[in-house]
Amino acid sequence: MSRIAAAAASYAGLIFAAGFVLGTLRVLVLVPRIGAVWAEAIEVPIMLALSFLVARWQVARHGVPARLPLRLAMGGVAFILLMSAEIALGVIGFGQPLAEVLTGYGDPQRWIGLGGQIVFGLMPVLLLLRGTRP
Repeated sequence: MSRIAAAAASYAGLIFAAGFVLGTLRVLVLVPRIGAVWAEAIEVPIMLALSFLVARWQVARHGVPARLPLRLAMGGVAFILLMSAEIALGVIGFGQPLAEVLTGYGDPQRWIGLGGQIVFGLMPVLLLLRGTRP
């Protein structure tokens, strides 16, 4: 089980780092020009492409077996870690109250990103279903 946790942690960490960079660019460059919804709609497919590549790499690197329960575990743990890091960034990094960070997910404008994060969590399973080899 430790290889699943290691794969999930590295997958979540790498995608969080990429999301931090792309999110900064989105907020500073795209949002003022095209608005938050369109900026998010541009960022999410890029993040999902990165998620595909990183998930495939981490599955191979950590030898995660092609078994549905193990891939669900990897994706579920990665999703929890990613969401925890995002919430911590909002609270600790940006000084937002926890309640504000959590209620922000109810904003329809944030649903595009949340949908992408859910697909991120499902990516190890999607790789399995697609039959993608590392």
